[in-house]
Amino acid sequence: MTLKTIYHKLNTINQQLNTLKYLQLIRWKNLLMIALVQVLIKYALFEPFLKTTNLTITLNWFGFSLLVLATVSLAAAGNIINDIFDVETDKVNKPNQVLVGKTISEKTAYNLFIILNVVGVAIGFYLSNLIDRSGFSALFILVSALLYIYASYLKQMVLVGNIVVSLLVAFSIVIVGLYELLPVITPENQPTQTTFFEILLDYAKFAFIINLIREIAKDLEDIDGDYKVGMNTLPIAIGRERASRVLFALMIVPVLGVAYYVLENLYKHQIAVGYFLILVIGPLIYLCIKAFSAKAKKDYHHISQVLKLVMLFGMLSLLLYKYILITK
Repeated sequence: MTLKTIYHKLNTINQQLNTLKYLQLIRWKNLLMIALVQVLIKYALFEPFLKTTNLTITLNWFGFSLLVLATVSLAAAGNIINDIFDVETDKVNKPNQVLVGKTISEKTAYNLFIILNVVGVAIGFYLSNLIDRSGFSALFILVSALLYIYASYLKQMVLVGNIVVSLLVAFSIVIVGLYELLPVITPENQPTQTTFFEILLDYAKFAFIINLIREIAKDLEDIDGDYKVGMNTLPIAIGRERASRVLFALMIVPVLGVAYYVLENLYKHQIAVGYFLILVIGPLIYLCIKAFSAKAKKDYHHISQVLKLVMLFGMLSLLLYKYILITK
């Protein structure tokens, strides 16, 4: 093996490592989840019913791709600015996962944050004008501003930051309905458009409560680092033990909510009932038990990770609606 070959291989490895650290910075797995949910909404919930119902949608594949790209760009920018402001906290809570100031300079992170924000807002502006709803572009500006305010200020306030970021997660679902359903609503298709938008709202509510619970679990996991930098999260404000009780109480909400939704809307469809019982309600009951007895950092980390899976399986249930609504 020649020196030139060795140099080439080392250079390739270095490029791969650079790519990996930037993917970690933007939290690519979370971005993939956002994109997946939006794709499922369009192609699993909307598209199958275009010929069999009065459902009408606005975006072709190009316009929808722009919507996904704009959403993901702003979410990636939000993840970056969050890491920038969390450097001191992460040095205590996750010393091995700190990227900003270590493997990626703060200046580079800020530049990437600005670029992604500009891309997201610019695409949102173009897309809004493309569907003759120029006022919708303000939504992307608002989301961009909220992500910065959350990372720099709201995150330090008891529950306020948790609620804001959970609302933004829910909004990534609602925005598909705003761009797909609202612009083409007519008196003739209004009942159908409303039905599908209500389904989106149900999923947005689910995403909101699951993410809110996960944010509190993460606060409990990161209480040491948050306390060191002077943050005022729920566990710091009321104590770890009381915050754990709040976590347990909140965990009951999605259990009851999903159970009610299944009984009210899906009880005739055995496959759907079985899916929700095994992959959503079952894990949520398990997490209730874990939350009740959680004490250590690893317990809250485990709860947070399982909640990710619950969110994933909850969103994947959109694949069932083709069969549910056809036989409804």
